[in-house]
Amino acid sequence: MRTSEISVNTRAFRGLGAFLWTEVLVQAHEELAMAASMMVQSVLLVFVYILAPSLLGVAFVGAIVYSMFTMGNRVLNEAAYIRIDHKANDLYLAGPMSPEAYFVGMATGILVVYVAPVVVLGVIATAVIHFTWVQGLLLFSLSATVWVFSASVGYIFSTFFRDNRAIWAYSSLFFNIFGVLPPVFYPFGLWPARLAPVALLMPPSAAAALVQSSLGYAHLTSGETVLAAVGLVVETVLLFVVAIYWARRTVREK
Repeated sequence: MRTSEISVNTRAFRGLGAFLWTEVLVQAHEELAMAASMMVQSVLLVFVYILAPSLLGVAFVGAIVYSMFTMGNRVLNEAAYIRIDHKANDLYLAGPMSPEAYFVGMATGILVVYVAPVVVLGVIATAVIHFTWVQGLLLFSLSATVWVFSASVGYIFSTFFRDNRAIWAYSSLFFNIFGVLPPVFYPFGLWPARLAPVALLMPPSAAAALVQSSLGYAHLTSGETVLAAVGLVVETVLLFVVAIYWARRTVREK
């Protein structure tokens, strides 16, 4: 029994490193796409600077969280493009690479490339906000959690499409609605009080609210803090497990 368990563990995530760096090489040649990924954040930051400069710190936090969230959109597009246009997923997965390595390698390869402009945002945000190391660590941890959640959602959703033309509208709508409409770029206190639990159960706004609270831009009750933190962790773990399961299942069905 122990021997079989060890064998399963050695097969899990097999080929992860190779596919990760394959994705890095592919994504690194898409400079225009990297620039476009910062368009919404840049526009909103400019508007906040002009209209409400006192909220610039909130907007920078939101820009970082939103950037990590929308990487899931890139995972969705990449996974669907490989599967629908090139049929290359069958080629990749016909070899020794495991299905979970395919998903995690793709998501991480995209992260390695697209995190560069987020780091630039972080440096500018640090100059504007003057984070303590605890606040900086909190923003980093919560943003990373949001990335895991969004990458999982993006990969799962990618398997539901059969036509790339349908993806652009639905994926952009989903990631922009959940990344811009809730209190991500603006203070949590401006969100309707009756709908506060809704915002705290959406990972991007939950992460933004927790960081805003630590910086003094928002005032969360102890119950709201627990709801946001626990909800974010539980949803992220659940979606990641589902994404791993779904990657394995869709491969077996083929």
